[in-house]
Amino acid sequence: MTYQNFLAGRWVDGDAALAVEDPATGQTVAEAPLAGEATVARALEAARASADRGDLAAMRPQARADLMRAVAREIRALAVGGAPLLSRESGKRLSDARGEFDEAAAYFDYYGGLADKIEGKHIPLGPDYVDYTVYEPVGVSAQIVPWNFPVSLAARSLAPALAAGNAVIVKSPELDPLAMTLLARALQRAGVPEGAVSVLNGLGREAGARLVAAPEVDQIVFTGSVPTGQAVLRAAAETVTPALVELGGKSAAVVFEDADLDTLMHSVRGGIFFNAGQVCSAMSRLLVHRSVYARTVEACAALAKGLKPGHGLDEAEHTPVISAAQLARIEALMPTARHDGAVIAAGGARLDRPGHFMAPTVIADVLPSARVAQQEIFGPVLCVTPFDTEAEAIRIANGTEFGLVAGVFTRDLSRALRTAHRLRAGQVFVNEWFAGGIATPFGGIGKSGFGREKGVEALYNYVRTKNIAIALHG
Repeated sequence: MTYQNFLAGRWVDGDAALAVEDPATGQTVAEAPLAGEATVARALEAARASADRGDLAAMRPQARADLMRAVAREIRALAVGGAPLLSRESGKRLSDARGEFDEAAAYFDYYGGLADKIEGKHIPLGPDYVDYTVYEPVGVSAQIVPWNFPVSLAARSLAPALAAGNAVIVKSPELDPLAMTLLARALQRAGVPEGAVSVLNGLGREAGARLVAAPEVDQIVFTGSVPTGQAVLRAAAETVTPALVELGGKSAAVVFEDADLDTLMHSVRGGIFFNAGQVCSAMSRLLVHRSVYARTVEACAALAKGLKPGHGLDEAEHTPVISAAQLARIEALMPTARHDGAVIAAGGARLDRPGHFMAPTVIADVLPSARVAQQEIFGPVLCVTPFDTEAEAIRIANGTEFGLVAGVFTRDLSRALRTAHRLRAGQVFVNEWFAGGIATPFGGIGKSGFGREKGVEALYNYVRTKNIAIALHG
């Protein structure tokens, strides 16, 4: 394939090229086009014009719903070729890449079902007045997509934005932008109006910075690291542009003495070792009651040591992290864990093989104040800490700057609910990590960000409320 930027319904070459690497081998998959400032400026102009014309907003809501479902069908049609491409450029397993395309399509189906249900309300002011509210699109939504789940997370924000009638510019992640080309192709094949969507690949310090500072933009959606998110928010403050940000987490699962160990291990495997731990809502901390602590650490270590590494196309149990820089960053934290008194129960170093493989790692006896317990590692590293009382567990779980998700494992329903309500997190899982879905609101507290994605609630990020008051005289 030849890869181009999708600029307002047309395919254009990049201003430069960037080699995209296979994380499992270090070899180049393809060259991706980079969108420079001039290309971003053209996308901004087209999006502003589309929003002002009302290309999507002026459509009957049912027609917009039909368009969304058409996008979903096109995404599914392109998934057969897209999944291997996404697997190669991101390092993830082929089945997980297929699942990402399926999830992206499901977002368009879900919000397609809501496109004709964005309803205002009548406000009674008495017989001499008619007062009501309407929801209008925000206008131009600039969306910056992370590299860990580029296709599905792009759809997570793009689908509700389009369902609400906005024009959107999506900035692809430069580490794995290739499969995003297929998402853009699905939008074009489905008949999304020209100008309503652009999908551009550019370096963050150029394309991303230009987008978030643009006066043409009415809303910013960002998922990524805290430092970059803070820079985005500073830029948004200059133009007083509303922003929706999700900035990661350091999420804890609280394991009580009556938790089922097999159920817990299933969640540990998916919670921290899925996608090599590169998940913002990963189960990166495990807080375990002291009475079952030793056997839980032993089970976690055995699980980690038993995962076999390999290429995602071969459905390996353990896949690489995205880049050499990410691997170096993860590995550099391991000496700090030992310095803070922790014990490496499994892993703790890169694997001796081609590609960017970090060994599945379990760190035991982690103090709540330790750097590895406070900093988002974004890799296959589980930190395990003992506790003695429910109050202590909640204090430790809530003792970071983050608050994205949390979990509780217990057979005691009363204790599960009591703990869930006291955990400082936007979403709490009970007895199954990642128990939610597209219909469940997702977002953070503290340095995990603000605003909510997914569910009906997310749709209202992409509209403005207008009140109309009419006085009836004569």
